[in-house]
Parts: sequence; structure tokens; C-alpha cells
Amino acid sequence: MNLKMPIKLAASHQKLWLAFALAGCTLSSMTACVPLVVGGAAVGGLVATDRRASGSYLNDEGIELRANNRILEATGDRAHVNVTSYNGQVLLTGEVPTPEDKQRIDDAVKKIDNVKSIVNELVVATKSSLADRSSDALITGRVKASLLDTKDLFANAFKVVTERGTVYMMGRVTQRESARATDLARATNGVQRVVRLFEILTEEELQGLPKTN
Repeated sequence: MNLKMPIKLAASHQKLWLAFALAGCTLSSMTACVPLVVGGAAVGGLVATDRRASGSYLNDEGIELRANNRILEATGDRAHVNVTSYNGQVLLTGEVPTPEDKQRIDDAVKKIDNVKSIVNELVVATKSSLADRSSDALITGRVKASLLDTKDLFANAFKVVTERGTVYMMGRVTQRESARATDLARATNGVQRVVRLFEILTEEELQGLPKTN
């Protein structure tokens, strides 16, 4: 008897599995995920390509690295801070022990080269638990899976961050793409609020971008 029988997952199970896989990439803070195979189709890492120029992408990577180092110097292990940079717009999420720490982090990040603006969403509270962070990572995975699943959006154009059930969405997108992605995120299980931090492109500007797919 041949016990090596192929197992074909139902579409709903495939999507749930993909959400867990993408959540795993989020938890491990990877800059790119190992390509996945779902239902026989390869799914590349979300950070493989996007609509930023290559120089901007590298600048954002450098901003995140330097910001994390400066936050560690400023607050040690007292705070839990996530730094996300997209085209020089820096999103700060997480928890800090005091309002002074929140301002200290803001001031430190502002001094980093290539930072254009800061969205400081840090809250004064105790650090989130591992269970809370795992739940947020799973929500991020679900939203990313929804973006991958739809046929009228380019998933790599979006960066998704979740903190305490709030989904933050970044990217260079059109008004149509912004509205469509927001609707998908709001319909995702576990999402309490969606905050859009998009750089809006006209349809003409979108057509003028180098093709990424």
C-alpha cells in the first residue's frame, strides 16, 4: 500500500494556512519570507518587490536599523517598540512606560537621516504579552493573505503592521487600491481598527511606475 498520498487542502484551509505562515514571518521579524507553495502555486515573499525605488527601499531598511539601535540606547529594555519605515515615513508602535520615554524616542528617530515624517502611535502602558503579539501577528498574516488572494490588487504594494488589534497600512497606492485594501482589512477577523498611512498615486502616476509583476 502506498501511504504517500497527496493531500489537497480546501481553499478556505489553504488561506488559513497561508495566514499562519505569513504570521510566522511577522513574528520572526524577517525582511523577506521563504517562498511558499500553496495549492501548487508559488507565493513569493511580500518584500521581494514593491513600488519604492531601490534606493528608497534601502534607505528604509537603514532607518529601521538605526532607529531600533537608538531606541535601545534611549530606553533599554523598558519599552516595546516596533519601527516601520516606508519612503521615509516612520511608524512607531508599541508600549512605553512613561510619556517622557515616548517623546524621547520621537526625538531620537527625528534625527536619523532620510526620515521625512513620524507617526508616533506609541502608548503609555505595560509591555504587551507574547499572546497579544502572537494575535497581532496572526491578524497581519490574515490581512496579507487577503491581499494576496484578491485579483485586483498587487499585494507587494502594501506594508501591513498590527498593534493591539489596530491594522496600519502603508504603501504607494491609488485611491481605488486604498479603498479596496481597507475594506479587506476591516472585514478580517480580529481587526478592531484600520489606520491608512498611504502615499496616494494617481492612475497616471501608477502607469508610469516600472512594472513589478
